[in-house]
Amino acid sequence: MARNYTLQSATPARPHSGINYAAELNAQQYAAVTSPPGPTLVIAGAGSGKTRTLTYRVAYLLDNGIPPAHILLLTFTNKAAHEMLDRVRRLVGVDTQELWGGTFHSVGNRVLRAHADTLGWARNFTIMDREDQKDLMLSVYQDCGIDPKAGRFPKPEVVADVLSLSQNTTASLEDTLETRYSYLAHHQEAIARIGEEYERRKQKTNCFDFDDLLVKTVRLLEDHPGIADSYQRRFEFVLVDEYQDTNAIQGEMIDLFAAHHKNLMVVGDDAQSIYSWRGADFRNILDFSTRYPGAHVHKIETNYRSVPQILQLANASILRNEHQFRKELAPARPEAAALPALVPLQDVNMQASFIAQRLQELHDEEGLEWSAMAVLYRAHFHSMEIQMELTRRSIPFTVTSGLRFFEQAHVKDVASFMRFAANRRDEVAFHRMLKLLPGIGTKTATKIWDRWLLSDAAGAPIVPCFSEILLTLPVPAKSREAWEQMAYTLDELMTEAGEPKPPAEMMTSIVEGVYREYAEKSFPNAMNRLEDLEHLHSFSRGFTDIGEFLSQLSLLAGQDAAGAGGAVREEQSVCLSTVHQAKGLEWQAVFVVWLAEGMFPNKRVIENDEDGTGLEEERRLFYVAVTRAEDQLFLTYPLWWGGSWSGIGTQEPSRFLEELPENAVEVWNVGAVRGRSPF
Repeated sequence: MARNYTLQSATPARPHSGINYAAELNAQQYAAVTSPPGPTLVIAGAGSGKTRTLTYRVAYLLDNGIPPAHILLLTFTNKAAHEMLDRVRRLVGVDTQELWGGTFHSVGNRVLRAHADTLGWARNFTIMDREDQKDLMLSVYQDCGIDPKAGRFPKPEVVADVLSLSQNTTASLEDTLETRYSYLAHHQEAIARIGEEYERRKQKTNCFDFDDLLVKTVRLLEDHPGIADSYQRRFEFVLVDEYQDTNAIQGEMIDLFAAHHKNLMVVGDDAQSIYSWRGADFRNILDFSTRYPGAHVHKIETNYRSVPQILQLANASILRNEHQFRKELAPARPEAAALPALVPLQDVNMQASFIAQRLQELHDEEGLEWSAMAVLYRAHFHSMEIQMELTRRSIPFTVTSGLRFFEQAHVKDVASFMRFAANRRDEVAFHRMLKLLPGIGTKTATKIWDRWLLSDAAGAPIVPCFSEILLTLPVPAKSREAWEQMAYTLDELMTEAGEPKPPAEMMTSIVEGVYREYAEKSFPNAMNRLEDLEHLHSFSRGFTDIGEFLSQLSLLAGQDAAGAGGAVREEQSVCLSTVHQAKGLEWQAVFVVWLAEGMFPNKRVIENDEDGTGLEEERRLFYVAVTRAEDQLFLTYPLWWGGSWSGIGTQEPSRFLEELPENAVEVWNVGAVRGRSPF
């Protein structure tokens, strides 16, 4: 029989904790924390104390006599769950070990450990990591008669990502390929066959991958009402953190757990929903009141992070979005001395120079720690010139958005062709090129290299035509077609006189000749990597000599974060990060860079945005970026850029800048605009 809940807003039934909720929370937080039983949506704006609200809600439930074992707290990281439960333990003095708190995957694992046999797995199943998954996929490829080293079929890790996205979004494989991986759509039948065999092999080997911890838990609860009922009656209260980031399968999992009591509180911010590319479903939070009619809705809008001038800009930045819960972040801090700065700059190099100079000034003149500052960008390649400039000036920095630009595999892959064209005795470059080809591993590459060394071309002063020699060397049959294409591509890198062409021309031949197709079948994020190469191509236009260009790449890849000397700890360095990875973090001074149309918002998103949802997510991404700043905010964009593969062009300011009221920013370096308004 269901409990008759009467959560008391003023006098808790278990007052031993001594918490004065009304005194320790602001009015909006207090209303959410003491919300009556039933479905509840808490829209917690940036910097408004979301974690504090959720923590006090758990404490409030315990203070009102709800046993810890009857509460389920779902988070996106185990760290978040542990921190919240530690704070609850300190607040109420109750042992929370029996409370079910953790990530969706950890809770799914706990359920499946008790019931996996119902689905045909043993309870001592193994959870595969990414490397294990790849190894099992390779075995599946073999069973399906597919050689991953031959032809143009996507690699196992790419197929695994396609299948994963399909499962997490509950979309069909056909729809997933059409919307996210259109360049692989012609492989649909084979990928479906691999997916079916992969499922059989997982059951045969008693293994689950990480997606199974969600998918199989949902299947268990849907197909076995008796098991579902036991959990649904147990979890009297279900709480969910970062609800705006949940995907379709997580949404189903939440609804199943909360189905009996319907005491579900979800906390999140629709304005910070920015992960659709990895399957997050914005509709979960937007349609919550439709799925749960009569749900209580609370808004928490007092911001404790940013100065009022930054909040004024942030509020204006999100106004154009139609699909949102309207809210107005209100400042808890006093006015700052200055407005956020809008800084148009002549080109990408001036943008990098300005950022480095301003970072140095903030550190030397205003006393900011390096770790109190961050540079945020829409795409990883936007940081290239900035990394170069910070390195030159010995400003310590940490790149949290991945490897340093020049250390990335795809940059080094393309450079290997150029290195070999410039130095025909570069064995490392030769091996790297060959390993991009199907059917060639280390041993085969070494044999081919030995044959190459014996040829006249290896020691000749000039070689106008690589293919004449390379095509005489023996290679495996499965490699022949790709080998020929590589040889002809190398020919394109040379002039008729046998000298290397300028770096920009070489890059065009390499990417269009061999690397674009390789990237599409090898990397789940192929489009992002090709964007990186587009930016590197722009950089290469500044060089006419291949030796100078390659020297710069090597020097920049070899530098550490300090520009010289030992490694720099993260707490001593400026943070360089994509906005996606900066969510949830904050800094005293923030630079949001490359705010040019087509860059931020992203051109690819806009071009494929049939219903406007893509542009709205890009706008939310801008909102997340500006709300990371506590005291100072700088918005920059270059007026000119080397511009894709086609040449130099003007850069229009991002539409997100044009949407801001003029009194929201102070324009710096107005002379650089040459009569063009940044609004």
